[in-house]
Amino acid sequence: MAFGDVTTPQGLKELNAFLADNSYISGYTPSKADLSVFDALGKAPSADNVNVARWYRHIASFEAVERAAWSGTPLPQLAGGKPTVAVAAKPAADDDDDVDLFGSDDEEDEEAERIKQERVAAYAAKKSKKPALIAKSSVLLDVKPWDDETDMKEMEKNVRTIEMDGLLWGASKLVPVGYGINKLQIMCVIEDDKVSIDLLQEKIEEFEDFVQSVDIAAFNKI
Repeated sequence: MAFGDVTTPQGLKELNAFLADNSYISGYTPSKADLSVFDALGKAPSADNVNVARWYRHIASFEAVERAAWSGTPLPQLAGGKPTVAVAAKPAADDDDDVDLFGSDDEEDEEAERIKQERVAAYAAKKSKKPALIAKSSVLLDVKPWDDETDMKEMEKNVRTIEMDGLLWGASKLVPVGYGINKLQIMCVIEDDKVSIDLLQEKIEEFEDFVQSVDIAAFNKI
């Protein structure tokens, strides 16, 4: 990695420079490396380090159980066993005359039903506490201009004005495609249930003075 100790001003500066061209510490999706740097920082950095601040807010937006999955820590699950209720043993009869041969079946049925209901209630209580995971995807978009005279900074500025519930913009960079023309490559994270990638592409293409087309360069489930 192209940065040092992030707890020092120099390391933080190097991390900020690194995140100018990268959405994550390693690869195109959150990983254990992001979690390590996130934990090392301990708190949100100052606004001076704009790229680190953007990355920190993004990592912090994930639920704790999602971040735990990056490090390989097992997510909390319901216990396999069911709670049992101890039933007091009846004292042994001194002789056959004390044994009740009638009416005992009803008592046993009632006790079994009570235990069953307690088990069902305990299972339902545990299930209700299980956190619901939000399905997210990491998307890398290629936004192509009309020609080499297109103002790429203005293009990116317009793209980032698009706001949708469940959409978070990430890092971007210009990538040469030939004849002096660059395309804008920009990363975003979407919540699958809230954001349609087709609709997002249509919104970007509405900036027709700048955008010729939009393609998906990479799409990964998180």
